[in-house]
Amino acid sequence: MLEGVAGWVPGEPVPNGALPAEWEVDDAWIRRRTGIAGRHRAAPGTSTGDLAYEAARLLVGEAASPGAGPGWAGSVGSVGSDPAGSVDAVVLATATPDHLCPGTAPALAARLGLGTVPAFDIGAVCSGFVYGLAVCHGLVVSGLYERVLLVGADVYSTWLDPRDRSSGVVFGDGAGAALIGAGRAGDPGELLAFDLGSDGTGYDLITVVGGGARSRSVAEPSAEGDEYFRMRGRAVYQHAVERMTGSCRSLLRTVGWDAADVDHFVPHQANARILRAVAERVGIGARSCVTHLDRVGNTGAASIPLALADADARGRFRAGDRMLLTAFGGGLTWGTVALRWPATTAPATETPATETPATTTSEAVRPENARATALDGRNGS
Repeated sequence: MLEGVAGWVPGEPVPNGALPAEWEVDDAWIRRRTGIAGRHRAAPGTSTGDLAYEAARLLVGEAASPGAGPGWAGSVGSVGSDPAGSVDAVVLATATPDHLCPGTAPALAARLGLGTVPAFDIGAVCSGFVYGLAVCHGLVVSGLYERVLLVGADVYSTWLDPRDRSSGVVFGDGAGAALIGAGRAGDPGELLAFDLGSDGTGYDLITVVGGGARSRSVAEPSAEGDEYFRMRGRAVYQHAVERMTGSCRSLLRTVGWDAADVDHFVPHQANARILRAVAERVGIGARSCVTHLDRVGNTGAASIPLALADADARGRFRAGDRMLLTAFGGGLTWGTVALRWPATTAPATETPATETPATTTSEAVRPENARATALDGRNGS
């Protein structure tokens, strides 16, 4: 079952008006095409592992440094009834690991003071958090572990071509964390069912060509720009809408819900047009849709937990609410999960220990300043 969520975004918001002048875009153009008003960028020297640590420590505490350090801003989250309990394993979903080798999760576990627990990365790009929920659910219901920490984190700003405005206006940096633990069927927080899929024939639609074994296996040097993130936007839009719509419909049939039964629909925060299209095709009303991308952009594997933490911090969810989460990412990958919202505690707002909340809490994630931006079991875990 899902016990709680938390989120973290770095630095101050970067509004549309602060983007490079050479991109020749204005606020109205970006909002119209994407629904995004701002995003956050990690400071130089700040990695995916750093963001993952800040989100995770809101749920499980910390045994290392007590402060976030200069340049960090606010966070928003909520935790379950026993956030200080033991964590038996760590799963990190990311497309932007700190290194090609080794994985980032073991270092995260060590930094959190979790000792020698198993820790590993999964790479399903923007579907990573939903895939991670399925993986953690399996680890728990199998009886292998009692509680698993799942983190979705990405620092896309390190991969973006500074000349590519199409990606530059969309992507932001962030991290979201969740605790998955054992529970009883029917309890709030129950993970009811999953629908996962992939289509490797579309692997070239979302890529970073350089750096991997494929590019290193040839004698020719990498082409200019191969180190940067590339996305074929029109084709991705079509696949994202089709795949998430189909996955949602399939899972609704599995759990026996009508679209009207869904209290909250939380899609991967890619852009507003995709979110609206999927919701309309599934038959979910705008009032049930949860979004956060207007303030943080597309944060990859962090987007769903960030949206959950933000909405819960503003008191939008109630224990037992029926939730439908869906995502689409490179690979191509997609996935949907149905769950009932847990009984969370009051929201937490975190700021760096070295500074005061008045100067460091990010306006993008403070519950009192956050706008409601809605688009206007069976197995014992």
